[in-house]
Amino acid sequence: MKIAIVGCTGLVGSVILKVLRELKLPITSLLPVASEKSIGKEIWFNDQSIKIIGIEEALQEKPAMAIFSAGGTISKKWAKPFAENGITVIDNSSAWRMDEDVPLLVPEINGHLLTPNDKIIANPNCSTIQMVLALKNIYEKFGLKRIVVSTYQSVSGTGAAAVEQMNNERKDNFNKKVYPHQIDLNCFPHGGDFLPNGYTSEELKLVNETRKIFNDETIQVSATVVRIPVIGGHSEAVNVETHKPFDIKEIKDALINTNGIVIQDLPDENLYPMPLTAHEKNEVFVGRIRRDDTIENGFNLWIVADNLRKGAATNTVQIAAHLIENNLV
Repeated sequence: MKIAIVGCTGLVGSVILKVLRELKLPITSLLPVASEKSIGKEIWFNDQSIKIIGIEEALQEKPAMAIFSAGGTISKKWAKPFAENGITVIDNSSAWRMDEDVPLLVPEINGHLLTPNDKIIANPNCSTIQMVLALKNIYEKFGLKRIVVSTYQSVSGTGAAAVEQMNNERKDNFNKKVYPHQIDLNCFPHGGDFLPNGYTSEELKLVNETRKIFNDETIQVSATVVRIPVIGGHSEAVNVETHKPFDIKEIKDALINTNGIVIQDLPDENLYPMPLTAHEKNEVFVGRIRRDDTIENGFNLWIVADNLRKGAATNTVQIAAHLIENNLV
């Protein structure tokens, strides 16, 4: 199968190439695509050197699938031309996520809804993916009334320039800034753009995408996004209120039986999820599972995942694998 990777030289694009190798998708021809400054350079994939091409050339090559990870502007401009040529597009940006005609996909949750007619498929926001995957079986068994989530997000979620800013600050170089403040030895409650209602665009992604993935507009979600000086992954403190009563063992069992979830919940042994141990892993890690005694049907979780893996590249490649396995491309 011929697959194009648009944005192959970026943070997420490079991890997509790693995950494609690890999951051994049946790729007969890879088309690495990047901006003009990278055209003609070479990448190494499956023991061969492949030249990077431009997006127009990739369209002319008519791959079966194109994975977009080059930002919303590129996706808005090029996803439809690819789709109109019969190419299935899996998009990592926010450009298509809330389009009512575009599936917003976490394969373990709603992959069964895909059809061969879905030519543009959106990958959710990194923080949304890890949270909804952890809540999948709980939603199905007990319903979700309300979620209050605070995220503690890695600088890699902003991009390579943010990682560079933090690393420079650790060398006492404060000249080049992506963020409005120093990030090393600091944290700030600011992800995305501030909106008139006081929330940020990153916080509203958690609200709107959660409802779309579960196809349930009644779920109440309140989110706070915090940027922290780590590279390895995003962490979330999640407080959940369900519609139905539960025993806390039932919550743990629901998590244990969710594909892609790993329980790390032995506080007496100091075992709980951390970005350091989630780094470069494809799974979502859950711990600190405990009842919230302040409300009738409430509990708390601590959820951690590598935002470049399950939060982006891994989920994208899993969508591609699902399409192939179910003969949808």
